[in-house]
Amino acid sequence: MPGGAARAAYDVFINHRGVDTKHNVARLLYDRLLQLSGGRVRSFLDNKSMRPGDRLGASIDEGIRQCKVAVAIFSKHYFDSDYCLHELASIVEARKVIVPIFYGIKPSELVLPQAVVDCDAYTPRDIERFRLALREAKYTVGLACDPVTGDLAELVNTAADAVMERIQATKRVPRSLMIASRL
Repeated sequence: MPGGAARAAYDVFINHRGVDTKHNVARLLYDRLLQLSGGRVRSFLDNKSMRPGDRLGASIDEGIRQCKVAVAIFSKHYFDSDYCLHELASIVEARKVIVPIFYGIKPSELVLPQAVVDCDAYTPRDIERFRLALREAKYTVGLACDPVTGDLAELVNTAADAVMERIQATKRVPRSLMIASRL
C-alpha cells in the first residue's frame, strides 16, 4: 500500500456495475453488512475501499484474493463493463463463494453478448473465462429484484443475511479442509 501500513483483509467483495447499482443495491448492501457485523465484516466496494493513489487493478485483485464471499450484482448494463466481467472471472477462478443478485435481469440472461464476443479487445481465453464465470453464476442460487416494483430493503436484508451465513460457514471449516475439498 502506498505510504502506510497494510490494510486488514476483506471478507466480502461486491462485484457490480456502478451506473446501475453503485448508489442503491451495492451501497445499501455495503452499509447493511457493516451494521449487521458491528463493523467487523469488511466489504470491498470500489468507491468506499480505494483511496487516491491506489492502483485500480491491483486493489481489485487484492480484494478478490482476500475475500471469503463475493456478491455479484447483475444488472442491465453489467455486460458493458470490462471490469465486471474480469472481476467475475477472477472470483470464479479463485473458487470464492458467490451470492448472485439479479437486479432487473433473470439468470437466463447471463449470456455473453455477441458484441463482447466480437470485440477485438478480448482474447479467446478472455471470452472463455467470461463464459465459464457467467455459467457458474447462472447456476448458483441467488436473489432477484425488479428495480421498479421490487422491495429493495427486503433484497438488501436477505442478501446481507445470506452473506453473513456464508462468512460464518467459512469460519467453521478449517481452511486446509476447504482447499483439500476442491482438489
